[in-house]
This record gives sequence, structure tokens and C-alpha cells, in this order.
Amino acid sequence: MGAMSIWHWAIVVVVVLLLFGGRGKLSGLMGDAAKGIRAFRDGLKGEDDKGPADGVSSLPRTDAEKEDLKR
Repeated sequence: MGAMSIWHWAIVVVVVLLLFGGRGKLSGLMGDAAKGIRAFRDGLKGEDDKGPADGVSSLPRTDAEKEDLKR
């Protein structure tokens, strides 16, 4: 039980090759995860800013505000 057989070593080698082999798959995976988290946080920030982009309020105007706009 304590000794590692050939099958244990084969599994370890396969896992290491999957994680670190090739073109930096682990770093690419972490980069993709970071992009997803960043997009999620940007999406949450965007929900707070639902007002119009030009700074005009969507609330009804008072008569005094309407007169100011006419001038």
C-alpha cells in the first residue's frame, strides 16, 4: 500500500503533462478565469450606472426647469 506502483506513476505523469505540458495550458486557464472574473465585475458595475449617458435625468421636469430649458 505504501509503495507507488507503475500505475500510480503513470497517473501522476499524465496529470503533470496535462497541467504543465504544451503551450502553458495552466497559465492560459488562469488567464481565462481572470478575464471571466473581470467581465463579471464590470457587468456588476454597469448595473449601477443605468442612467442615460448624456447626463440628462429621466425624471419628470418641473415647470421652472422647463422654462430654463427654453432660454
